[in-house]
Amino acid sequence: MTPIRVLAVASEVYPIVKTGGLADVVGALPAALNEHGVTTRTLVPGYPDMLKALASAETLLHWPEFYGGPVRVLGGMHDGLDLLALDAPHLYARPGNPYVGPDGRDWPDNGIRFAALSRMAAEIGQGAIETFVPDIVHAHDWQAGLAPAYLHYGGRPRPGTVMTVHNLAYQGQFSPDMLTTFGLPGEAYALHGVEYYGTISLLKAGLQFADRITTVSPTYAQEIQSDEGGMGLGGLLRERADVLSGILNGIDITVWNPATDPAIVARYSAGQPAARAANKAALQQRFGLDPAPDAMLLGVISRLSWQKGLDLLLENIPTLLGEGIQLALLGSGDRDLQDRYAALAQDNPGRIGVVIGYDETLAHLIQAGADALAVPSRFEPCGLTQLCALRYGAVPVVANVGGLADTVLDFDEATVTGEAATGVKFAPLTSDALARGLRKANLLFNDKVTWRRLQQAGMATDVSWHNRAGRYAALYRELAAARRGART
Repeated sequence: MTPIRVLAVASEVYPIVKTGGLADVVGALPAALNEHGVTTRTLVPGYPDMLKALASAETLLHWPEFYGGPVRVLGGMHDGLDLLALDAPHLYARPGNPYVGPDGRDWPDNGIRFAALSRMAAEIGQGAIETFVPDIVHAHDWQAGLAPAYLHYGGRPRPGTVMTVHNLAYQGQFSPDMLTTFGLPGEAYALHGVEYYGTISLLKAGLQFADRITTVSPTYAQEIQSDEGGMGLGGLLRERADVLSGILNGIDITVWNPATDPAIVARYSAGQPAARAANKAALQQRFGLDPAPDAMLLGVISRLSWQKGLDLLLENIPTLLGEGIQLALLGSGDRDLQDRYAALAQDNPGRIGVVIGYDETLAHLIQAGADALAVPSRFEPCGLTQLCALRYGAVPVVANVGGLADTVLDFDEATVTGEAATGVKFAPLTSDALARGLRKANLLFNDKVTWRRLQQAGMATDVSWHNRAGRYAALYRELAAARRGART
């Protein structure tokens, strides 16, 4: 097996800096790739938490001037990850969320902050660190989207480039006046360049110039080529369909393992699931719900947003109450949704429990204690929550879109195909369809034999990175071979 060296570039990485599923993917994929002969180093911004985690790191590069100030590239290991941190205090020495300030608004210099990250990735890709010259630069989401563009316009031998879209809705748009500041040539501001409806889009830059494009599920790869799902980039993605593929995300099954999880009250497995009852009781207590073992407990772990369909679930509170279903919701996001869910919890004690915010430990308890987990997203590139739910025996109730469609086998579909069902899917994306899905789930829950089969089939599903990482490894090798051929 030919060894491959990959430079991954991302704005966050679990367990150090996380705002969403991107960090989980970037944190888990390198170990899985290593099993396939791929060595990965991950370049991330030098946020305060990153520098703290790499306190004993080695200085690999030092430049006195880089996008407005001095920078270093630090190299070190943390929790098995081989990391490179771009230590640029003028860009990243800010507490809290990596993208927004204390006022909740985007940092006004985000364009420069992530252009710098991409530019350093390009420099490393072209040999700036002599001991690590990658075969592939793999850019994740818009924050790394300029890396393929810089390499395209660099005028030097370069590695292959891969751009992964984790969510097409976030496109990194900035004023065209930034073109020179970003260090791009005038010719780049064009239809087949970085121009996007009168702005510069960092995501479009990556999609336009990367050698290969991936996204995080096969169904989402098809959806984003449509005018509706493409969010203004459908035409470009149709043009580049021959280099676009959908590779499902996985989860770290050592972190998400109900048999060993220290964050839950009682550990269990598919063969010995009885201990889930203790986790359900603990979850009910944590959310102030009635101790009702025979009531279906529906869990939600989500951003509270229109995309995630949490307004549809809000409209279905009468359905939940009428069916005798309890709700334990953990999330934050849209202020109006936060306030409305908090008010519902106050008005329905014992039936609805809400925690606003994010708590990784509590998320594990919800997966271990909830009977079912709702993911009613209007669009979902892949989704990780339902993968964790499968692993933990919380039966997913999901919209039939994107990665949700690819990872959950609906009970009715399985009846036709003869396969083992793992959950409930609903369509179309309406309040009424969700209501039907919730009622079906509750009906199945009350058939204990059928429900146990759903749980066991879900827990037997392979949600790991192993096979999915193999697809990335094959893609890297194909691309590296093509680049070598282009240079000879």
